[in-house]
Amino acid sequence: MHLFQRNPFGHNLFIKKMLIRYLGIMTHRRYRGFNELHIEGSEIIKQLPEQNVLFVSNHQTYFADVVAMFHVFNASLSGRIDSIKNVGYLWKPKLNIYYVAAKETMNDGLLPKILAYAGSVSIERTWRASGKSVNRQVKMSDISNIGKALDDGWVVTFPQGTTKPFKPLRKGTAHIIKQYKPLVVPIVIDGFRRSFDKKGLLIKKKGILQSMVIKPPLDIDYENESLDSIISKVEYAIEQHPSFLKVLTPEEIKEQEELDKKRTW
Repeated sequence: MHLFQRNPFGHNLFIKKMLIRYLGIMTHRRYRGFNELHIEGSEIIKQLPEQNVLFVSNHQTYFADVVAMFHVFNASLSGRIDSIKNVGYLWKPKLNIYYVAAKETMNDGLLPKILAYAGSVSIERTWRASGKSVNRQVKMSDISNIGKALDDGWVVTFPQGTTKPFKPLRKGTAHIIKQYKPLVVPIVIDGFRRSFDKKGLLIKKKGILQSMVIKPPLDIDYENESLDSIISKVEYAIEQHPSFLKVLTPEEIKEQEELDKKRTW
């Protein structure tokens, strides 16, 4: 790789590679040590095309979720199926992986800015700013930047736009799917909310079993399928449709807490 080669967003690929290596080494024990990451379906990753892949996932923390995906994607590409054992897979990381994040979040401090350089496509949220609800138009430059990232490689998006579970999906994701026609790969995660703080930077509790399930690409009729139909498919695929919502009884909550206490390594 040329020392001064850059991606479509002007980021130096050599610097990006060094950042991914360093951040990957620093975070590896968060998913294989302090806590354990159970992975299913990662053999799908190696079968995907080099560009125009959109991963859709539920969201539990600002950063820990997507960092775990960087680990799993690169481990899978290096031949590790459902495992991130041996961090050597980060020696030659895939450099055209991007993730969609709120510009406000990625500008909040030095570490988020470093994480942004490693792969963020930062957008302005149309529904929230500075902790307050807003209602503003989608910036077309944000949509075109997501398209630019899809043209270059893979993009991870969290279509609910929040870490709160079972919130409605934003229709912007369906618009992107209709416009750019990516291969849409669902991911379902769990355990990250119990392991980390809301930002996903600090370990809140050790010995938690985290999980990541990668599902086969969705069958979507890009030309004829409605936005609502696409949203419904994605909701079911990432298990965030209201039909998945189950209210736990106090006894079930206590049982879950006891199970969490026993999950130690």
